[in-house]
Amino acid sequence: MDIATLIGIVGGFAMLFGAILIEGSNPMSFLSVLAVVVVIGGGTMAVMARYTLGGFFHGVANAVQGVLFYHKVSPIELIDEIAEIADTMRRHGPIALDQVRVADPFLKRGVHMIADGFTAEAVRASLERERDLDYERIRHGHAIFKAFGEAAPGMGMVGTLIGLVSMFGHMDDPKKIGPGMAIALLTTLYGAVLANVFALPIADKLANRAEEEGTNRTLVIEALVMIREGRNPATIRDELASYLPLHTRREFLHEAA
Repeated sequence: MDIATLIGIVGGFAMLFGAILIEGSNPMSFLSVLAVVVVIGGGTMAVMARYTLGGFFHGVANAVQGVLFYHKVSPIELIDEIAEIADTMRRHGPIALDQVRVADPFLKRGVHMIADGFTAEAVRASLERERDLDYERIRHGHAIFKAFGEAAPGMGMVGTLIGLVSMFGHMDDPKKIGPGMAIALLTTLYGAVLANVFALPIADKLANRAEEEGTNRTLVIEALVMIREGRNPATIRDELASYLPLHTRREFLHEAA
């Protein structure tokens, strides 16, 4: 589970709640059913209208899974594991790879393909297709939450207009002017908060996930192709070091030497 996401979102709402208490207001006065209906309900419907029903719910489910239950794999750990696989391949041949324990499912699939006798070209084509499809699934969730982040402030403005219309329609009754103004301001608040504390951070997190996952899987594909071609494990480690950040790469190569 990604703790940073939970801390960021929950902490963001907690900071806002704390600001209300510091200001001395009653938190219950910031609750508005109309604001929830307009911003959350209206924003959700506006985003859903862009997709099929199944595509919308599938995208949301993938997004939640990608944010909360994504297990980040260090490229260094991948390279070390790949080097061991390459050494096994070089010493005992492809059949021995069936006995190798591999944690990463993507890498495991490629190792089994090599053990089953697939060519390097077939391994690359199959894994690149899987990588691209997984990337599109993550980007789909990213697009949904980004769309909600864009729709929420707009729906908040719609709620503001509803509150202003209500306020101006009851100018003869001073008791209704205050509640109308409160609704107008709260819907704007809801839209801004949901966009900037919830939807857009999740969208950006998914974009980062897609980039990290794409880099790791490209690393795995290139490694498996080199393993299938019978390259030396030390050479494979040196080649894969190019996927590491510069400062990490120097330390990694120094330790390998």
